[in-house]
Amino acid sequence: MPAPETTLLHSWHHNARLWIEAVRTGSIASRLKVTDQAILLAVLGRQPERVLDLGCGEGWLLRALAERGITAVGVDGDATLVEAARAAGSSPVHLASYEALAEAKADIGSDYDLICANFALLHQDIIPLLAAMHALLAPGGALVIQTLHPWTAAAGDYQDGWREETFAGFEGQWQPMPWYLRTLSSWFNALDMAGFRLVGLQEPQHPQSPVPQSLLLVAEPQR
Repeated sequence: MPAPETTLLHSWHHNARLWIEAVRTGSIASRLKVTDQAILLAVLGRQPERVLDLGCGEGWLLRALAERGITAVGVDGDATLVEAARAAGSSPVHLASYEALAEAKADIGSDYDLICANFALLHQDIIPLLAAMHALLAPGGALVIQTLHPWTAAAGDYQDGWREETFAGFEGQWQPMPWYLRTLSSWFNALDMAGFRLVGLQEPQHPQSPVPQSLLLVAEPQR
């Protein structure tokens, strides 16, 4: 049986075109109502000139930032998503795996004022990747991470571990995707072990929802 990380990667390859359609047609309610605006405001709040979108997908955030005069560079590990981002006018967008980034084997530029990861850190061992981001940040730079809110996503089983997204309710033949849930303390520890300190935490929530839609973390390199 393949490792969850391998299955995760394969599911992204399989689901890429369906994901592009879902994002561009606005069929993901939580994104439309809460989370897209949350990550955009968090990035803009840092007033960056250069941003790296880690796991940029089809590039919607790159385009939103470029419209506001920000130099936005994307990187993703799926060729279909990268091609879609480039075709939609996002530039530059690099094709590189997280393993290559963690091992500094991909040249995706440097001196970024901000690196964001919007629902893009779904694997278990994120520490090497986060640690590698130090070399890409400009002095005074920061990380902005938006992820599934662990308390909401845990559904009563609040502990680190692999879960499965089945994409129930989505149209099309989606392949189930494993993803790694980490508790709030686990997020804090991962950032700490990667050499970052948490400086901001938000729980974006729709006023008509009883639970938060996401967890948003802002971290800076430890001094």
